[in-house]
Amino acid sequence: MLHNSGSYLSGGSSSFDEMYGQVAGDALGPRAPYADYSLWLDNQELPRLQRQSKRAQDIFRSIGITFNVYGGTEGVERLIPFDVIPRIISGTEWKVLEEGVRQRVGALNSFIYDIYHRQEIIKAGVIPASLINNNAAFTPQMMGFDPPGNIYTHVAGIDIIRTGPNNFSVLEDNLRVPSGVSYMLENRETMMHMFPELFEKNRVRSVEHYPHQLYRSLCECFDGYTDATPTVSLLSPGVYNSAYFEHAFLADQMGVELIEGADLVYHDGRVAQRTTQGPQNIDIIYKRIDDPFLDPLTFKADGLLGMPGLFDAYRAGKIMLANAPGAGIADDKAVYSFVPDIIKFYTGEAPKLDNIETWRCSEKDQLAYVLDNLEDLVVKEVHGSGGYGMMVGPTASKAEVNRFRKKLKARPAAYIAQPTLALSTVPTLTRAGLAPRHVDLRPFVLVSPKGIRVTPGGLTRVALKKGSLIVNSSQGGGTKDTWIVDS
Repeated sequence: MLHNSGSYLSGGSSSFDEMYGQVAGDALGPRAPYADYSLWLDNQELPRLQRQSKRAQDIFRSIGITFNVYGGTEGVERLIPFDVIPRIISGTEWKVLEEGVRQRVGALNSFIYDIYHRQEIIKAGVIPASLINNNAAFTPQMMGFDPPGNIYTHVAGIDIIRTGPNNFSVLEDNLRVPSGVSYMLENRETMMHMFPELFEKNRVRSVEHYPHQLYRSLCECFDGYTDATPTVSLLSPGVYNSAYFEHAFLADQMGVELIEGADLVYHDGRVAQRTTQGPQNIDIIYKRIDDPFLDPLTFKADGLLGMPGLFDAYRAGKIMLANAPGAGIADDKAVYSFVPDIIKFYTGEAPKLDNIETWRCSEKDQLAYVLDNLEDLVVKEVHGSGGYGMMVGPTASKAEVNRFRKKLKARPAAYIAQPTLALSTVPTLTRAGLAPRHVDLRPFVLVSPKGIRVTPGGLTRVALKKGSLIVNSSQGGGTKDTWIVDS
């Protein structure tokens, strides 16, 4: 057998293993969600799976599924590694996740609306005013403005980790320009192409409807403003952006124009895009650029990725922007620590998904604790993303720990810290065989006045290095197809 406990390579940790349910080396048999897949895997030879793995990478290369790496290797395009062993979640487990994600995203949308209107949550003393007023993501230009449908978070990606059979926690909320959905879709397409028999034997829920649902959800936010079908375009920073493949992919799948800021003009009092037939008015822009670069007249004067006056047109109701400017106030990592309180304030309910314990280094007593326990904690930048600007204490060198100690003392408000958790593992193909590797999950959420839709599955990111807890593609991580299976 390829994957029984005798051939499943040690992962060097005591993490919960999603295939076996115990520490991998002590496994007695597969958990129920993996039962049917396990029977198929028993009959597979390692060389065949490795050939299929190489074939998958060739497919990704031919399609052009790449991302740009920032930092010291900026400008270098890489393939995102794809692992052919799927991550499998039961329908019962998914129901828990789906309900928790719906509750969380709904509450965060209410929070953003409140912050840009009456700020009742601050008046009630639930969160401090300084958390908003001193926050770089706070956009005062949005005060008093009602976005179409009162929706701020049209598209969200909620990062979830697992530490036990029934222990799911939210690691991060991505509400500005969440990325990765194209990998979810291409991973599924590739798996169905290479292993069609698996989808005949397993009742795997479909994800292929996401582009249609994205288009539909955006249009639902525009209802009431026009009787005609809205014109939607996707605004990209251009080919040098790390997620440009995804921008082009989604525009193509939705059947909408992929545009850049230079393509936008004013025409008959409206925002329009240049075409070979002349200017064409746009109703909705799905923007994949950060707010500061949206309009140089309102935000960064040197931010030239958008269009001068675009924000004024938005405020005047002449264009809809998704996600709404200012939505990033709710995915700040310091605000994250208050999300359980935010959920209780706006819903009256207890959170259905746990938060990870978080120390805000802006507070003296919490900073003192972090400095005393730095070697055991994960430290993150409040506005960081992509795995950049973070330190995992247990695996960091003394020099790195000392560098972060200096950073924390110099700019404490720029950082938060969290415990180092034993993320669950999933079997992953290596040169020597199957081995446990740590994973997280990013379900994708669409929000409109007609409801909150959670695509069944999402993007599983996997830390390909033995023992690593960093799953980000920019830091050497890969992806897996995520199956939601019904028994």
